[in-house]
Amino acid sequence: MNRSHSVCVDMYSDGACKGNPGVGGWGVLLRFGKQEKQLCGGAADTTNNRMELTAVIEGLKSLKRACRVRVHTDSQYVQKGISEWLANWKRRGWKTSAGQAVKNRDLWEQLDQIAAQHTVEWHWVKGHAGHPENEQADRLANAGVDKVIRGES
Repeated sequence: MNRSHSVCVDMYSDGACKGNPGVGGWGVLLRFGKQEKQLCGGAADTTNNRMELTAVIEGLKSLKRACRVRVHTDSQYVQKGISEWLANWKRRGWKTSAGQAVKNRDLWEQLDQIAAQHTVEWHWVKGHAGHPENEQADRLANAGVDKVIRGES
């Protein structure tokens, strides 16, 4: 294994939206050993799926060097998109199997590019099921919504 990828980080990400589309927020909890970092932000006019993608992108962007990352998300859209659908979208020129343009292509391209800098495992967790880190990511995503509403993001 590449020595630069020996550091292992657990990332818990979530997105939230008040209305869909509407005011949205994203949240990330990063954990490396006993160290934790929490991030959140948002957008005034967005969708839940865009916030789910943004959470993972921002979490990966915050890492200062290449790492092994275990991404935990309650979004099947993110988990299946990156693990199952992305290669075919790219092969088909960013078209779905039904021939439609892939939604959120800009974010999928960013995620693809930044994930390639790390060794990433993608894990889906059931949302709102009492998973402590997922619940914390959800609180952070909602804090991101609140920041937008207050005009801070």
